[in-house]
Amino acid sequence: MIKTLARPFLHDRFLQLLLIVGAALLVATPFAPQQWASAIDWHTILTLAGLMMLTKGVELSGYFDVLGRRMVRRFASERQLALFLVCAAALLSTFLTNDVALFIIVPLTLTLKKLCNIPVNRLIIFEALAVNAGSLLTPIGNPQNILLWGRSGQSFAAFVWQMTPLALALVTSLLLLCWFCFPAKKLDYQAREKSPAWQPRLVWGCLAFYVVFLVALELKLELWGVLLVAAGFALLARRVLVSIDWSLLLVFMVMFIDVHMLTQLPLLQGMQNVSTLSHGGLYLLGIGLSQVISNVPGTILLLNYVPPSALLAWAVNIGGFGLLPGSLANIIALRMANNRRIWWRFHLFSIPLLVWSALVGYGLINLLFLR
Repeated sequence: MIKTLARPFLHDRFLQLLLIVGAALLVATPFAPQQWASAIDWHTILTLAGLMMLTKGVELSGYFDVLGRRMVRRFASERQLALFLVCAAALLSTFLTNDVALFIIVPLTLTLKKLCNIPVNRLIIFEALAVNAGSLLTPIGNPQNILLWGRSGQSFAAFVWQMTPLALALVTSLLLLCWFCFPAKKLDYQAREKSPAWQPRLVWGCLAFYVVFLVALELKLELWGVLLVAAGFALLARRVLVSIDWSLLLVFMVMFIDVHMLTQLPLLQGMQNVSTLSHGGLYLLGIGLSQVISNVPGTILLLNYVPPSALLAWAVNIGGFGLLPGSLANIIALRMANNRRIWWRFHLFSIPLLVWSALVGYGLINLLFLR
């Protein structure tokens, strides 16, 4: 059991890279480990921990196998299946947040690989892009929108209205790209044996734990929610706790600390001049900053100097595309794929989409908001 738990930590190249970056930043920033705990967004960490347990429980119950079989029979071609999964990911992310949508869609996609010959890595890449595009529509679609909405004082409908043109443009662009990247090849249904056995007791247990966890999140009792879910699985199915990639949580914790140290660099101490930037300058800064420190920390940093405008909201959401750190959802999706090649292949799609999104977004925002 110890070997199983330790293996992800020992073989996690991305975690090792983050530790090396952190060690380098220690040379250029004040050594203040007492501040590191406060730099970590514990709400995000605890929420991820709970979702990882719940989705792993459903996965090990075998229910995704049952659901996957039904889906394969409904779609005749690879293109139809890809378009459905991309649309589902984008739609779920608008009201479940981008991270939660991935915890539902990616395990299902991995199950489909067992049933038919599909390009699973490409599908997961498009699902990651889809949740970034879909989640920007609503104030609850992703963490940066929650923050911007709270600071803006806008109504739910007003926020959705200002984001609708960008969401429509990006989701439409992504679906067109999906159409050309997935052929109309007939799905080859491989699994001919009888329907797989699954565990209804574990599925219903996961559903009950999910309700408990949601209530705990609503009451701001994340830690108690995680502990209750962990205790439930310890009694119901201990293998769930052993099978989880716990190193993912450490990746996010180290990333938060690295970002905290990055913001202490002298280069970023002169951010007071941000408020004097032109609209184009602020737009490019929001996108560019997201590429380096992710769009959520980028939003937090920029809100110290500029108001929560539509321009800022569009910039940091577009910044979720491009390089891997642009959005935490990118890292979650690619980590769940558990394939080394997917890390560089992701950028073959995400970087061109970033350039396209930036150009389209700037044209639209000039037309609609800056006239």
